[in-house]
Amino acid sequence: MTFGARLHTAIAERGPFCVGIDPHSALLHDWGLTDDVAGLETFAMTVVEAVAPHVSVVKPQSAFYERFGSRGVAVLERVIAESRAAGALVLLDVKRGDIGSTSQAYADAYLDPTSPLASDAITVSPFLGFGSLDPIFDSARRHDGGVFVLALTSNKEGPEVQHASTADGGTVAGLMLDHLRRLNADAEPLGSFGAVVGATIGTTDEDLAFNGPVLAPGFGAQGGTIADVRRLFGSAAAVLPSSSRDVLRLQRPDAMRDYVLRTNEELRP
Repeated sequence: MTFGARLHTAIAERGPFCVGIDPHSALLHDWGLTDDVAGLETFAMTVVEAVAPHVSVVKPQSAFYERFGSRGVAVLERVIAESRAAGALVLLDVKRGDIGSTSQAYADAYLDPTSPLASDAITVSPFLGFGSLDPIFDSARRHDGGVFVLALTSNKEGPEVQHASTADGGTVAGLMLDHLRRLNADAEPLGSFGAVVGATIGTTDEDLAFNGPVLAPGFGAQGGTIADVRRLFGSAAAVLPSSSRDVLRLQRPDAMRDYVLRTNEELRP
């Protein structure tokens, strides 16, 4: 099955809520854990056990594991493998973007099923030119993986690039969405190539209907609400509101589990 088909099924069965597994140092401290590999592993595997059997997608942020070197990456490999074993799709948040053989190497690292870091989908940056991502899209097609392209992020620095005008009078963000619309054309029941659009961007004139999924970070603690999600993305094919802190600060596995189950129910149409 393509990633789009797997995601469509997972959302129908479990709901659209995406949980970020982001073990930054402040959270490790709040949990009473040491800011080292031992603390990282305890934190990450506790979250996986609590949420991966109940959500459609988990989204580990690679940087929080990479900061511990090879032993931290080994924990990330466990997070990926055990989350997938529990039935969750893994969207690895790496935001890679390069050209030529380097772009292909990133694709091999994260989308080739023979890699220990193989995930269902990854995030990428298109700002070296959308065509620079072709090796990643080609690998995703070959391995039935997914790709989420930065388009309309909610960080304050984003607009200087994403809102910039293109030669035809549109915006860079709109151009990225147009490319995705082309890549997802005729895909059933859902395209495998998505966009990252912040849940806290307020309003947009861009057409968010491109037959692919939307990752919507900023939901929950960062201010995005269910009303925001419905207002912004009503025409989108599939939306994954994503939150990390709202879930992870609960610490207890039963509390995290109950939170994601309740949120999934609230997000259903």
